[in-house]
Amino acid sequence: MESGNLPPRLALIASMVPVGAHVADVGTDHGLLPAWLLGQGIAVSAIATDIRPGPLSRAEALRRERGLDAMCCILCDGLEGIESFEADTVIIAGMGGENIAGIIHRAPWACQGKLLLLQPMSRPEVLRHSLTDMGVAILEERLVRDSGRIYPVIRAQGGTPRRLSPAEEYTGQYELVFREELFLPMLDGLEKKTETAISGLQKKKNAAEEDRLAHLLVIREGLRAMRRRKNAERF
Repeated sequence: MESGNLPPRLALIASMVPVGAHVADVGTDHGLLPAWLLGQGIAVSAIATDIRPGPLSRAEALRRERGLDAMCCILCDGLEGIESFEADTVIIAGMGGENIAGIIHRAPWACQGKLLLLQPMSRPEVLRHSLTDMGVAILEERLVRDSGRIYPVIRAQGGTPRRLSPAEEYTGQYELVFREELFLPMLDGLEKKTETAISGLQKKKNAAEEDRLAHLLVIREGLRAMRRRKNAERF
């Protein structure tokens, strides 16, 4: 289905929502995504939440404008204003990975059979590590370019998670992402950032940073191994 006026990040998330879903969109901002899902007949119901009154009022205005009786807007922190039976698909997009992880941690029911569609704007490695610790399995990862940056969208659900390598916490599980068109561009960016961080620590020669340096060296080797594997699989 066409994603209409949705920005690329939200369009990709929308494409991963199952038909008949009861959606909770956390940090909804203007409410574009739940309104679109309802308008397309993909979602049966949608709860739009935000911690800020301003954005939520714009979501409420959109709901009224489009006559979406199956959409409600709730002012709350994360999932704290939602009961577990009200949603089977939880969308959390446009936040840092640590914030997304915190929201899920504070709502244990989200780890029990709910479909999680997560789009971190930063620190995805923190989110992936935390999901594993919370017993949430990452089932799929997609990559999207939006406003010149590459972002992951993670589809996850409570289950038996696979422990990721240090490098995979930054890229996503190799088997899930290596076929993505943006995989190599993402890898390029991560390798540059890692190399810059390593060079900075090596110049400082600070004993207190030795563990951090050792960890970065492991990540660098993991990223290089992924590139070698990807190049080998292209032929």
